[in-house]
Amino acid sequence: MKHLLKLLDLTPGEIKELLDLADKLKADNKAGIPHPILQGKTLGMIFEKSSTRTRVSFETGMYQLGGHALFLSSKDLQIGRGEPVEDTARVLSRYLDGIMIRTFEQEEVETLARYGSIPIINGLTDFCHPCQVLADLQTVREHKGRLEGLNMCYIGDGNNMANSLIVGFLKMGCHVSIACPEAYQPDQKVLEFTKEYPGMFFMTDKPMEAAKDADVIFTDVWASMGQEGEKEIREKAFAGYQVNAELMAQAHPGCMVQHCLPAHRGEEITADVFEAHADEIFDEAENRLHAQKAVMVAVMKGE
Repeated sequence: MKHLLKLLDLTPGEIKELLDLADKLKADNKAGIPHPILQGKTLGMIFEKSSTRTRVSFETGMYQLGGHALFLSSKDLQIGRGEPVEDTARVLSRYLDGIMIRTFEQEEVETLARYGSIPIINGLTDFCHPCQVLADLQTVREHKGRLEGLNMCYIGDGNNMANSLIVGFLKMGCHVSIACPEAYQPDQKVLEFTKEYPGMFFMTDKPMEAAKDADVIFTDVWASMGQEGEKEIREKAFAGYQVNAELMAQAHPGCMVQHCLPAHRGEEITADVFEAHADEIFDEAENRLHAQKAVMVAVMKGE
């Protein structure tokens, strides 16, 4: 595995190997066993979109792996002043052992990988969020003891989270149902991908239908970063797409709830449902650290 650009690129076996490695690194961490696997290596972290969890988890993860992380704001790089991505890729490849980038366009991540000579990790784009969904898969497997055969439900915007959740959970053998308004469906490339899993994917604009018999329900904010100007329009479009007690009643008893955070209580999820499932949600947040450490080891360790 040379890069992590999107989950569409990975085989089910590669995803499972990452999850198994994440579990081992987490167990070592809890036991106080050091694992300086990336000692002497440096990760450049390019942020064109700000973040809490992505920055802290990657920076902490590199420290725990014995390496060093450099925070590179687009305000501090020539890429923010118009330098071509392909030139930035070739320059940084001479200095660093890997790049994590959190940005807008998926093509920017793909271009870094195409022109650079070091591993590229997608920390988030408008198309997908692979690191988050690896942590989601790890968390659900921890709580449920398996992934294959589970019913995963997503309620809300067909955004980058929806795209990656669909791909990741289908590849791990789960049934996937999503509910989103017609104007806010997942990317067409992802919907084409679901055809490879006949009978495993269901999409509707009725949240109660999607939530029926769910083992885990995911949601996300209605207006993601960069969409703040659409807030009022989106609040109307998603008015019936809230994870609340009525929706949870459609799911299996013991159904988990997951949220990539930050959460807007009273919008996509009620405060009572959030707090009832807070332990699961913050386990999910913690697992960003462990899943991303697995990714960094997989792409940066080398021979």
